[in-house]
Amino acid sequence: MKAKNIVIITVLFALCAIIAYLAYRTIKIEENNEQQMKELQALAEMDKLEMENQYEEFARQYQELQTQINNDSLIAQLEKEQKRAEALLQELKRTKENDAAEIMRLKKELATLREILRQYVIQIDSLNHLNQQLNMENQSLRTENAQAQEHISSLTTEKESLTEKVAIASKLDATGVSAFGKNKKGKATKKIKDVKRFQIGFTISRNVTVQTGMKSVYVRIMTPTNDVLTQGGTFPYENRNLEYSIRKDIEYTGEEQAVTVYWDVAQTLLAGTYRVDIFADGHRIGGTTFSFE
Repeated sequence: MKAKNIVIITVLFALCAIIAYLAYRTIKIEENNEQQMKELQALAEMDKLEMENQYEEFARQYQELQTQINNDSLIAQLEKEQKRAEALLQELKRTKENDAAEIMRLKKELATLREILRQYVIQIDSLNHLNQQLNMENQSLRTENAQAQEHISSLTTEKESLTEKVAIASKLDATGVSAFGKNKKGKATKKIKDVKRFQIGFTISRNVTVQTGMKSVYVRIMTPTNDVLTQGGTFPYENRNLEYSIRKDIEYTGEEQAVTVYWDVAQTLLAGTYRVDIFADGHRIGGTTFSFE
């Protein structure tokens, strides 16, 4: 009888231990999921805020371009695009951060607005070049040299203003961003304990208005605890210096260009969601997230 009681007590004790362990595991999983949701929410809020800033900037640029020309038809087109940018901005402000489909649609609309703005800047610059040539030819037939010089000076000022607008519209874009971990055999892995190297790949989009030449591209990797994987290097961004993980110098020709960079893991890392941000020419040009078990 005593032996039977001992067996029963032992079984009950084991069941209690199992229940306690399962409860502990459930709490830890919930805490981990909550942390990941907070990180993804913060990323979504940052992306949405940056999109709002770009929509506001584009609307302002469309309005400013209208003051640079005397072509009524072109002014009407610019005004239409300005109102479109303002309308899309209002749609974005009403959109929830977790509405991925709507955010993606508005991001595509943003890329379209940027391309349209770039084309208008190029068109207006071309028209002003043509007007400058015609006016110079016309002034050569006149004796009022002083008036001609004044007009040329005015056109030069307008050209400098338009050059500044081109610089604003000329921003590199990193598309198709991918990031994953590799084990010691060079195979992709989702287990953080097996990761020996991070591989990040992306494509710099074609942009004929961007100045060609050597470009420094900075890749910033953030851990689930919002620490930056870095060797101490920094770069300027929005009146401050940010740490970067990887710097890649490329020779940009204006055409589409694939870029791949690597980060060798030399420390113990935590499971969870990692974030990648890509910067160039003082702008954030792309990013993504990737997770490990």
